[in-house]
Amino acid sequence: MLIGIVAGEASGDFLGAQLMSSLQKRMPALRFVGIGGPRMQRLGLDSWYPMERLSVRGYVEVMRHYAGLVAMRARLRTRLLAASPSLFIGVDAPDFNLALEAGLKRQGIPTIHYVSPSLWAWRGGRIRNMARSVDHVLALFPFEERLYRSAGIAATYVGHPLADAIEPGDWTHWGREQLKLQPGRKTFAMLPGSRQSELQYHADLFVKTARCIASQIPEAQFLVPLVSRETRVLFEAAQYGAQAQDLPITLLFGHAREAMASADAVLVASGTATLEAALYRKPMVITYRMSPTSWRLISRMRYQPWVGLPNIIAGQFLVPEILQDQATPENLAQALLNVSRDPAIQRRLPERFADMHELLRRNASERAADVVMPWMQKN
Repeated sequence: MLIGIVAGEASGDFLGAQLMSSLQKRMPALRFVGIGGPRMQRLGLDSWYPMERLSVRGYVEVMRHYAGLVAMRARLRTRLLAASPSLFIGVDAPDFNLALEAGLKRQGIPTIHYVSPSLWAWRGGRIRNMARSVDHVLALFPFEERLYRSAGIAATYVGHPLADAIEPGDWTHWGREQLKLQPGRKTFAMLPGSRQSELQYHADLFVKTARCIASQIPEAQFLVPLVSRETRVLFEAAQYGAQAQDLPITLLFGHAREAMASADAVLVASGTATLEAALYRKPMVITYRMSPTSWRLISRMRYQPWVGLPNIIAGQFLVPEILQDQATPENLAQALLNVSRDPAIQRRLPERFADMHELLRRNASERAADVVMPWMQKN
């Protein structure tokens, strides 16, 4: 039996791989085709196009690649229709996947969307598009299931695979042991994002933020996990451009979990990594920068004041968000120093994050597979 599946970035690759693994345990002969990253490919996905081509965020940034993305989606749809999979699963990447899912659904291929678009945060009008495009939504957060069902769309809250993958507890010692860090040094993890477009806006900002912190804490060390050779090149160029080769920055290929677990505080670009930092119970500062035009457009469509997942799930500002023009090296450095030094934050924040962990820990991949299996058995 053949399943089509498309994931658009590192977090989607993780989610897709977890679901593929759960399905393969039940049906070992399953085959997967579409687009995915290294985790999904290790499980046998025949990835027809590089996942990196979908990893673009922001209106202006997407428009620069729009023609190529539309052409690739059309070719992918043609190949999927020719292959005639029993089911298609779109993992996140809604701007790419929803149109693809709509075309496949019209031709009789059942479609499941894994990871709800952030309709509760912005662009709520997309719920009508969801109804046309998908047969079922696999939601990561409990409030999403209610939202979809009230709109007449089948949805199931499955929990978040990251909450399953990370055992509850304090992982600091493990992380520092894994990375062989020097004891006693203040440690900051800095996660500028997985997309090249994110590094173009964040690399220089993060380097200069590290410099500001180092001026106040000379013994501080900085861990920067990067997901690809291309993003590493961009970060190294920012270091060189800022003449910051002397800063105690350790670039890691992957190892984001170890870096976050090791840290006294985390500077993280808004996205799934903010939730991961929360699951490791770390004080953090969330930031994001994009083109001014993209920022203006997105700001007009936001429904709530938060952008970071820990704050959205909590429904309040648990952790600072410093975005766009406010995201200066000085502001980010001061916020990181504050959250790493404040005894009240050090005491209360891990307790709140532990409650969040319990809410999301639901054996998500198995629950998602429970939803997917009946759709395959229909075909």
